[in-house]
Amino acid sequence: MSTIDALVGPFDPPPYPYERLDRLKPVCAAFDGGLVDLSIGTPFDAPPAGVVKALGASDAERSYPPSAGTVEYRTACHNWMVRRLGVEVPIDQIAAAVGTKEFVASLPRFMRLMNPDRDTVLYPAVAYPSYAMGATLGGCRSVGVPFGPDGTLDLAAVDAADIDRALLLWVNSPGNPTGQLDDLEAAAAWGRKHAVPVFSDECYIEFTWEGLPQTILEHGLDGVVAVHSLSKRSNLAGARAGFYAGDATIVDFLRSVRQHSGMMLPGPVQVAAAVAFDDDDHVEEQRKRYRGRLELMADVLSEWAGIDVPRPAGAFYLWIPVADGWDFAERLAVDGGALVSPGEFYGAGGANFVRVAVVQPDDRIGLVARRLGSTA
Repeated sequence: MSTIDALVGPFDPPPYPYERLDRLKPVCAAFDGGLVDLSIGTPFDAPPAGVVKALGASDAERSYPPSAGTVEYRTACHNWMVRRLGVEVPIDQIAAAVGTKEFVASLPRFMRLMNPDRDTVLYPAVAYPSYAMGATLGGCRSVGVPFGPDGTLDLAAVDAADIDRALLLWVNSPGNPTGQLDDLEAAAAWGRKHAVPVFSDECYIEFTWEGLPQTILEHGLDGVVAVHSLSKRSNLAGARAGFYAGDATIVDFLRSVRQHSGMMLPGPVQVAAAVAFDDDDHVEEQRKRYRGRLELMADVLSEWAGIDVPRPAGAFYLWIPVADGWDFAERLAVDGGALVSPGEFYGAGGANFVRVAVVQPDDRIGLVARRLGSTA
């Protein structure tokens, strides 16, 4: 279990992880057809036409939008959760987020205002880097929680002293980068037992491949908050639209402090986002795209590298065990002109992995497959 203490002295921001791949970009760009970027989980497929139309015709750009979200936007979020996840959350326990990355990164400093006696953020030891960075930016410690043999968080491994100092626990299911599905019922119960709020990052929930989508809100709202986004399900990462929902006291507090901080989801985006949450057909189409790309890239990389490439339980990443993540990334750049992420970007425990994001359009994925096929 890794621990990063709160800062003492001035903060020197580290390099953004993906900037460390810049030296491989000229290698990839030299290929006919150029670089194929499979390193960052940014969508490349088109969002629904109706959503784009609503964005430009909202007539909502003049006035300041409500920080918590309009009634129409929150109603769309509510209806989506009922329809897709089977959970009922009161409208006043739902609030808008300006993209979920800013929510993740700003959460510790806001939660510390709510509970100044605690200073520690617990998060999956191999995870999206913003959980730990959010703790640092909020003047908190971050403690990585290891995974057990079944791929779920080993909450029994959290030291008692860290529990006493725990401000919050992050869970992420389906997980980035691993694609694992966590035991959200166990996480909710652990949080209630220890009076630690549990925040569940569920941004990949509609790309669950094993079983039905699972939300922590199925197990009650007390002490838990789920975080959702349109970036992945609707290819709207540039719109920065998300929401958080759950425990009444926590949501109300965050809504208040975020309003004072000027965190407002733009009015036109709220209108378009409501349209996106009301439409499920485009998500089914996107699921088929990602599933096909996962299968293709897994088969191609297995043959090229001579290794077993496991399929994820969720999300659109291949999390591949390798001898050395950087070595694999460099070889793939040289042979296939593709940029992927060494696993160490997501924690020390990821050093012997590489993450492949199958986000590029089918023709670009096919281009990598053809290049690697010629070298296999």
